[in-house]
Amino acid sequence: MPKVNHEILKWARTTAGLDEDQAAKKLGMKDTKKGSAVEKLAALETGDISPTRAQLVKMSKHYRRPLLTFYLSDKPRIGNRGQDYRTLPEAVEITQEALVDVVIRDIRARQALVRNVLEDEDEAAKLPFISSLKMSDGVNTAITSLKKHLKWKLNDYRNQPDIDKAFAFLRGKAEEAGVFVLLIDNLGSYHTRIEVEAFRGFALADDVAPFVAINANDTKGAWCFTLLHELVHIWLGATGVSGNSGNYGEQEIEKFCNDVASEFLVPMQEIQQLEINNKTDFQTAKELIKQFALRCKVSNAMVAYKLCRMNFITYDRFKEFKAAFRADYLKWKETQKAKAKEKEGGPSYYVTKKHRVGNGLINLVARMMQGGAITTTKAGRVLGVRPQNVPGVIENSRPQVLQNFV
Repeated sequence: MPKVNHEILKWARTTAGLDEDQAAKKLGMKDTKKGSAVEKLAALETGDISPTRAQLVKMSKHYRRPLLTFYLSDKPRIGNRGQDYRTLPEAVEITQEALVDVVIRDIRARQALVRNVLEDEDEAAKLPFISSLKMSDGVNTAITSLKKHLKWKLNDYRNQPDIDKAFAFLRGKAEEAGVFVLLIDNLGSYHTRIEVEAFRGFALADDVAPFVAINANDTKGAWCFTLLHELVHIWLGATGVSGNSGNYGEQEIEKFCNDVASEFLVPMQEIQQLEINNKTDFQTAKELIKQFALRCKVSNAMVAYKLCRMNFITYDRFKEFKAAFRADYLKWKETQKAKAKEKEGGPSYYVTKKHRVGNGLINLVARMMQGGAITTTKAGRVLGVRPQNVPGVIENSRPQVLQNFV
């Protein structure tokens, strides 16, 4: 019988973003007279004791690794992120990087299942816009192509009643074009929250089943910008993970994607009409940006970023605006948490899951299940839920209007 590689036990835990205390709790370990739960876990990871089959099964589940991984002679290579386009601040923790790896590994697994089922059902038609663009084509060419394939009219987007509806409209256009759009905030609990500083979005530029993932912990207005940013990556055929926009020293491809996304949502002539520059009083400019962003259904930070890219304000002033808007958002979030504690209920599990997964993926899974092309177990894997919860996610098709915030 093969022997478990104890060195991989620790590696699997840390790459799942769990510290010893969190892992011990998830594995159901208890403090006893013989030692604490953490000490028992440490003994497994040093090879002093061998794990039971039941413990390995739990590790496989909570560390998100196949059971076979624990018997390998050496640690597997880090999952393929594609290109890493981020310029990370020093504050990003190692555990956050581990969580990002888990997220991308999960998305790749879900995407592979979707592609396989489409191929099995002879529905794997190649999408014409994947890798159809080069940076040298320029911003205007990119925008023309995006508008064509998304069947886009800016007024239809801006006429949506609020930012939630605006994002749903844009997401719907992307899904109709063949791109699956996920919202991801954590790996199942608040302990595994994915911070915006570590991860803004991910694009998987597959020619049959492209995926985009957006960090749901960002502002609602930022979701729209990030989705467009990642769609540009899809058009470029550039699979990879993106970070917080506007960081100093970001790669040229990130600047290009930002320029396309911002011009797509807010043409430069509209920014010019704002008449904001470095000499404008900060509070006055901040209020003008907020009002403009609200009308255009975009984030405040995106407007400030575009002002910076058009040289109306300096990079330092942009950072001031970005920090101020982020502080406002976090303050608003705390207020919403306080209000939520006073209320009963809220969005149900199924409504929340549906919103995170998106209609495109849910409709595909429902259709494939009806035709017997995919099992409930695989459907749950694609949707990111347990098999027994698949019917509830599919059946809950009522639109949910979430709290609006730009």
